[in-house]
Amino acid sequence: MRIVSGLHRGRVLVAPDTRKTRPTSDKARETLFNMLTHAPWAPPLEGARVLDLFAGSGALGLEALSRGADSALLIDMAGAARQAIRQNIETLGVADQARWHRRDATRMGTLPDEFAPAFDVIFLDPPYQKGLVTPCLRGLRAGGWASPGALVIIETQVDEALELKGWTLLDSRASGAARLWFAAPEAGPA
Repeated sequence: MRIVSGLHRGRVLVAPDTRKTRPTSDKARETLFNMLTHAPWAPPLEGARVLDLFAGSGALGLEALSRGADSALLIDMAGAARQAIRQNIETLGVADQARWHRRDATRMGTLPDEFAPAFDVIFLDPPYQKGLVTPCLRGLRAGGWASPGALVIIETQVDEALELKGWTLLDSRASGAARLWFAAPEAGPA
C-alpha cells in the first residue's frame, strides 16, 4: 500500500497485522481523491482539517495530508491499527500535522477542545455489514465534529444500503467491491 499522489507520492505505508482491518485499495483511494479534487460539491482539500474514523493504517487521512490538507486526526480502537498509524506518521514525518487517538467511532461524544475546531473532510470506513455507519453519522452531528460545510466520505460494501438521516447525499460511486458515498450535513439541529 502506497500514498497515491502529492508530497509523499509513492511512499509505502504499513497496514495492521490483523484480518480485522480491510485497507482501502490504492485504486479506490485514487478514485475517491479524484472525485474530491474535481467534484463541484467537494470542499477544498488544501488547508482542510481531516478526520479519519476506523482509520486502520491511516491511509486515507495520510493521503489527504500528502495532497495538501492542513491536519488529520486518525481514530481507531484496535491496538494493531494504532501501532501501524503511529509508524506511518513517523515514516512520512508528519507528526506535526497528524495525531492518532483511541476512541469508539460510534460513541464520539462532544468534540473535545483539544481536537477543535470541527472537521472539514471526514472519512468513515467501518467494517462492512455491521450497522456502524448510522450511529457514527448521528454522533458526528450531535457532537459537533463536522463543520457546517463538511463532507463525509463513507465506504461500504457495494450492495450495502445506508440511512443518511441528517445528511444530504451528494454522490455515490461503486469501486470494485466497495461503494463510496459522499454526503454533507443538513442545515438545522442534529
